[in-house]
Amino acid sequence: MQQWKRLAFGVALAALGLTATAKADDYTSLPRKETLIVENPEGTIKNPGWFNIWVNGGGGVSTGLQQLTMDTLWYIDPEQGLGGATWDNSLAADKPQYNADFTEMTVKLRKGLFWSDGVEFTADDVVYTVKTQMDHPGMVWSAAFSVQVASVEATDSSTVVFKLKKPNSRFHAIFTVRWNGAWIMPKHVFEKVEDPLRYDFANPVSLGAYKLKSYDPQGKWYTWEKRDDWQRTSLARFGEPAPKYVTYTDPGPPDKRTIAQLEHNLDIIHDNTPEGMFTLKEKSKSIETWFPGFPFAHPDPTLPAVIFNTQNPPFDNADVRWALALLIDIKAVDMASYRGAATLSALGVPPTAATMKDYQAPMQDWLKDFEIDTGKSKIKPYDPTVGQQIADILRKQPKFKDQIPTDPQAISGAFGYGWWKPDPKAAGELLEKAGFKKSGGKWLTPDGQPFKIRMTVEGDTRSVFTRAGTLIAQQWAAFGIDAKAVPAAKLWQTALQPGDFQVAIAWSVETWGGDPDLSFFLDSWHSQFVAKKGDNQPPRNWQRWSNPDLDKIIESIRGISADDPKGVELGKDYLKLVAKEMPTIPLMSYNVFTSMDTTYWTGYPTIADPYTDPVPNWANSRLMMVKLKPAQPK
Repeated sequence: MQQWKRLAFGVALAALGLTATAKADDYTSLPRKETLIVENPEGTIKNPGWFNIWVNGGGGVSTGLQQLTMDTLWYIDPEQGLGGATWDNSLAADKPQYNADFTEMTVKLRKGLFWSDGVEFTADDVVYTVKTQMDHPGMVWSAAFSVQVASVEATDSSTVVFKLKKPNSRFHAIFTVRWNGAWIMPKHVFEKVEDPLRYDFANPVSLGAYKLKSYDPQGKWYTWEKRDDWQRTSLARFGEPAPKYVTYTDPGPPDKRTIAQLEHNLDIIHDNTPEGMFTLKEKSKSIETWFPGFPFAHPDPTLPAVIFNTQNPPFDNADVRWALALLIDIKAVDMASYRGAATLSALGVPPTAATMKDYQAPMQDWLKDFEIDTGKSKIKPYDPTVGQQIADILRKQPKFKDQIPTDPQAISGAFGYGWWKPDPKAAGELLEKAGFKKSGGKWLTPDGQPFKIRMTVEGDTRSVFTRAGTLIAQQWAAFGIDAKAVPAAKLWQTALQPGDFQVAIAWSVETWGGDPDLSFFLDSWHSQFVAKKGDNQPPRNWQRWSNPDLDKIIESIRGISADDPKGVELGKDYLKLVAKEMPTIPLMSYNVFTSMDTTYWTGYPTIADPYTDPVPNWANSRLMMVKLKPAQPK
């Protein structure tokens, strides 16, 4: 306790941006040996008292709210899961039960689970969650429920029956957590509220093993306390959570995160810069990372990409999108952003271990033969040697030369297979095909105006991709396009969701992780979910792209079971379609530089024990709470 207090008022606390006058409920007054301190990647929350996770009201999600207090029917872990089971029946007692044509889904619920205020969880909560969101279009899952659910009813206190408007064998995905999901609402709380769209859900009632203890009115930190009755939650099946308190804090930019962890005042850094990670590995003996050596980082099952707003010309034209892809030097982008510690993907799927086996490797021959017509010639744009080229570059660096594999398969796994060749000549031909002209070294749109692109990036919030977006904009500018990178605070809420952007660096592809089924994100790309221009876009299809061939693929997937091998073949059809149409330009894996300090806690997930991913904003990270062990006696 005294050691923590001394540290709290020292250099590291200043680095964390906290004041030296800790209040009684300030997390620095808590017993350090019982407190897990985690970076909140959302930074400082602008509306800190907003806990209504079912409405985008400016509050935080990764504050511990979704990780520690929320629950829903099922989870799929992006790694191996506890005991090697990636699927987890959480509030549900079993897997979803569909009828023969996938127009009806029955859910059996666990009994004996309770909200933190002592009210029992029942089927009425599930039914209320669905109906309330269908009745209120401003709620997060309103669109997804409204277009799919014909009716929902509780046939008894532990059984819910959904009748669907159309066959959909993946309807359960709405209630299946990968990063988040359709969290269940406490009916007994919200039914007393006049307008659920305006209700802040202050002092949130928890269905998880933790409840809110306190938070900073300025939005800098949130502290959660283990429930006395944690045994009455779904997490209790795996054992008792070890930390009594869990704090999610904004430690500031990467340099301050690094200092805070070196001083043992930050147990988990969500994401660092490559340079920050290299510093931690060099200077600290108590730091664990997913990989013990280069590239250190955890590969997220997400796909960072150049995302076009295809509702806005000229980005509604595939020739323009392809032209911009052929102006990118991916090796330069990789070295500038990740310092080479990324896995490239020319295909519209993250290059995780599972997708490498199911999609990337099997489609290499197709990629090598793939052609595009520039209007003046046909070219084969794919270079299968780019991953090898990056490995060769890294091997020349003394610090990493002994850590870079030489086996071709290992190189592909670490750095990717290939990517598109820079081809300015073909890019120019494609722009001319689309009606553009070049005058005085500058490109003009078909209506004679300067071709101007503003690339929206996240600034310091995600500096790796800010560097990538900035360099890509520079590469376009070197070709005669008026292109610049522009940072945006809360990119997802202020740009992607309302469609207030031209081009952005983000991701709209998110796979389950260890499962080859692509329906998690692909279903949300159906044209039925594309918002009208000016309206908020439901999650994932941020490019607002629709295509009748894609709709047919998605509908075919909806008509087969989740474990049908035909799903992989349909996934390949999707990959071929988006390679031709290029609604986004896939770049590389999202390698997250998560680091974990073992001074106070041990038992973090790593490649040696991959029971879940280490990235702490994932709701699956609740599993860490039951695997962690205190490193020091109380």
